[in-house]
Amino acid sequence: MKKVKLLSTLVAFSIMLAGCASSANPQTPAATSAGTDTAATAAPIKKNLTVAYSEGGTTLDPAEANDLTSDTLVLAAYDQLVTYGIKTENGASIANTEDIKPMLAESWEVNADNTVYTFKLKSGVSFQSGNPVDAEAVAYSFERVAKSSSGSFLYGMASIKSVTVKDASTVEVTLTNANHNFLQILAMYTFSIVDQKTVEAQGADYLKTNAAGSGPFKLTKWDPATEAVFTANDSYWQGAPSLGKVTLKFTKEASNRVLLLGKGDVDMAIEIPPKDVSTLESNSALTVASNASNRILFFAMNNKVKPFDNVKVRQAINYAIPYDQLLSGVMYGQAKQMKSAVASNTPGFTDAGYVYEYNLDKAKALLKEAGYEKGFDFDFTLGSGFDDWEDDAVLIQAELAKIGVNMKINKLARAQFLEQQKTNNLTSYISKWTSFVNDPGYHLGFLLYGKGSSNYINYQNAEVDKLWEQANLETDTAKRTELYKQAQEIITTEAPWAYLYEYNRIVGMSNKISGYAFYPDEVIRFYPLSITE
Repeated sequence: MKKVKLLSTLVAFSIMLAGCASSANPQTPAATSAGTDTAATAAPIKKNLTVAYSEGGTTLDPAEANDLTSDTLVLAAYDQLVTYGIKTENGASIANTEDIKPMLAESWEVNADNTVYTFKLKSGVSFQSGNPVDAEAVAYSFERVAKSSSGSFLYGMASIKSVTVKDASTVEVTLTNANHNFLQILAMYTFSIVDQKTVEAQGADYLKTNAAGSGPFKLTKWDPATEAVFTANDSYWQGAPSLGKVTLKFTKEASNRVLLLGKGDVDMAIEIPPKDVSTLESNSALTVASNASNRILFFAMNNKVKPFDNVKVRQAINYAIPYDQLLSGVMYGQAKQMKSAVASNTPGFTDAGYVYEYNLDKAKALLKEAGYEKGFDFDFTLGSGFDDWEDDAVLIQAELAKIGVNMKINKLARAQFLEQQKTNNLTSYISKWTSFVNDPGYHLGFLLYGKGSSNYINYQNAEVDKLWEQANLETDTAKRTELYKQAQEIITTEAPWAYLYEYNRIVGMSNKISGYAFYPDEVIRFYPLSITE
């Protein structure tokens, strides 16, 4: 057995977090002066943070959460066995998902063939209820993920075969095969450790609307229509948070979030429209963090529905996309062109095989070869909630009309769109995707692997599936990367999507906030944050 992580790593990570957050525990020693008794000074009053979010979330259950707000709520109230390290790029703090740090697990060992992980839990850690965080709770939490409707695919992607309690502080996880993404997946909110005793006492539905974690904040209110409120868990095992209270204000309209931030009515705001970035940047009281993300936007075509079952038709659509207009006129430079099914900042990215440019003559020629010289009509479903999607759809519709293709836009409310998307029956639509684990295997496994749980456009390619399966088992990084690159090139050539762009993650915040770091999952971690005068 080889020792992988030690308690000292956790100590170092805790020190790093404390530095990011100014002070993880802002209690100050008593002031003294010669000739007088020591007098305790009052503890500094903690600052409260208010953040404007676009949506109110759908669940508080870690195993079922799969939207940005729900994920944020979970990570405020829960801990995981391991977490991600932090690195600095161009002066910005960014999560390094390849650098796995201890969290509830103070250390772990791995057997020779990387199929058995033995985790030693940190001693003395309690859930917010006071119940101990023990191996039984870990096994229970993993079992919930395995049985969940949302997290079960992720459980399988992590290659987990079994979870065994060895003793109160030791849990053994056996994999079906070596999996290079296992620890990265384990750091996700899905694998949060829940308080088994509380859940069993309260009933199966308790976690839908309540939290039962060991995290830095306690949930005191959650109304998806208005707000969520957290208060500091002053008994938190890593030290009390610097923030006293965190309030998430659910503000659907992006313009209202920008207005609230500009007036100082909120301290942070997410989902900032690109057109408003320059205005916010001119406000000396604010900072705008704009980070290149692995959130992609693509024009999806159902590969089992005519005429998109014809590869030449799909390629023609790719040549009719007005890429420059999308990047400049819609995204105001807050995005970059997408040239692979995988985002360009993902390890193993390649744009090999990418030949598409705006060329209507080429698009017409391909339609003629496909037997659609006179064009065709098709239904396009537009989900609400994102201004850029609507602008993109209108621009693409206008260009397609020039080659005889009539794109009929049907608008749906966001919730309806998501439900319809899951049926795999939509003819065409625009959708975004953020890979929480920055790895092509994770990304392609969900979206374009034949059995992927989010392969809503019915893309099937036996060679791509084989390459993905081989890469998933390959322990050599260079060989694995090559397999993923081959898969990307095939996908690009077959054009199941038209690649649109890669977003910047834009967060506006008061200059008084410190400790912010960008994560690939785009979830804000509140624990490292602090607010100065």
